[in-house]
Amino acid sequence: MNLLGHKALVTGGAVRLGRAIALALGGAGGDVAVHHFHSASAAEEVAAEIGARGPRGVAIAADLSDARACAPLVAEARRQLGGLDVLVNSAAVFLAGDLATTSLEDWERQFALNLRAPFLLAQAFAAALPAEASGKIVNVGDARARRPGRGHLAYRLTKGGLHHLTELLALDLAPRITVNAVAPGAMLAAGGDEEALAGRVASAVPLRRAGGDAPIADAVLYLLREDFATGVVLPIDGGEYL
Repeated sequence: MNLLGHKALVTGGAVRLGRAIALALGGAGGDVAVHHFHSASAAEEVAAEIGARGPRGVAIAADLSDARACAPLVAEARRQLGGLDVLVNSAAVFLAGDLATTSLEDWERQFALNLRAPFLLAQAFAAALPAEASGKIVNVGDARARRPGRGHLAYRLTKGGLHHLTELLALDLAPRITVNAVAPGAMLAAGGDEEALAGRVASAVPLRRAGGDAPIADAVLYLLREDFATGVVLPIDGGEYL
């Protein structure tokens, strides 16, 4: 996809799937604001790599667990890039916990970053988009949310909520803004635990391999390219949740 002239904000764009998405957007010709919180040096590296390819890359820090930081992040990305017509909500926190072990702090942290922030960012993005312009939002969900499962109770709820938010925003923001989501499965090892990823792949993934980050970046580019798709939650999970 040629994104030449388009300007994108990728939250959580310094590491893991967010990094792959940011680099893919830059590789397709788009200017990219790489959001980060703790990963300043990694974000600067991603922005520099995008800039070396020709488009503009900038790194912007914000704590999206603070509701007051969301609209200013959109405004700063618009200011630094000279506009904004693509929003990718990739930033998230993944914490273990079931009914007995999920603390209120962990519950609130995950809901704030994984669900409230994408809502507030989409709200600010839509409000700032010029009346004559069109835009695109892609959320990064999780294939786990496709069916109930044990563990990560609050996290699963936030991602299920994000999938439903995708559909609600698609209705609310049509026809000027399309809103879609990708739902990754076993892509990368959580916390570098390759053994756990290998066990999950062997026992649960029909394709018998982890996805890596490229399929998610490719899926995001597809959803940005396709003008007749909105409200889509696209599972990229190797068949794990069939």
